[in-house]
Amino acid sequence: MKISQSSEFREKWASFNGAYLLADVVNRPTPSGLWDEILQVSRTLCADYTPDSIKERSGIAATRAAYRACGKDPSRYRPACEQLARRVLQGKSLYSVNALVDLGNLVSLFSGYATGLLDADRVVGDVQLGVGHSGEPYEGIGRGVLNIEGLPVYRDEEGPIATPTSDSTRTMLGMNTRRLLFIINAYDGDEQNIQATIAFANDLLKHYAESKNVEIYRF
Repeated sequence: MKISQSSEFREKWASFNGAYLLADVVNRPTPSGLWDEILQVSRTLCADYTPDSIKERSGIAATRAAYRACGKDPSRYRPACEQLARRVLQGKSLYSVNALVDLGNLVSLFSGYATGLLDADRVVGDVQLGVGHSGEPYEGIGRGVLNIEGLPVYRDEEGPIATPTSDSTRTMLGMNTRRLLFIINAYDGDEQNIQATIAFANDLLKHYAESKNVEIYRF
């Protein structure tokens, strides 16, 4: 599987710095150790930001700016990285789903980047990052039918599969997921942070998802 950027997307946001991991994994209910790590990173986030100032975090600010460049209002269609951080900063409890989903949320809280975690066996062919068009059908996880026009969007050979606002139900993770596609979206282009995020994600997958045959790519 290969992920690339379309010329349409690059023209609108040239500073994007993407990475993805492919790995064989074992999904399970969220271990207590993983949840403890989420709580620790949440405490650090609360010490550094408020619900208002979180928009200034580099990865979130750049993602919001990329939304505007592509044609979407980031306050109406908040990037998932901002939604998650705001929930923590507002003192609301996070929902625990399963080890893989919660692991992706932890990486997002750690980095400030939107992450996409997809069942790789449900992805058809290669993937390209582009911009959503009018009328493209898309059902977001927990969002229902989502208007993706003007959103950055990943498409496989059958159509849209992920956005930084919500991944698609077509490629969503389940307890039977055995091959994981883990996308990291660094819209700010910060090479040091993306490298740290890749390493953090890789370590978490080994510790909590028994990852094997891990492949790491940049795009």
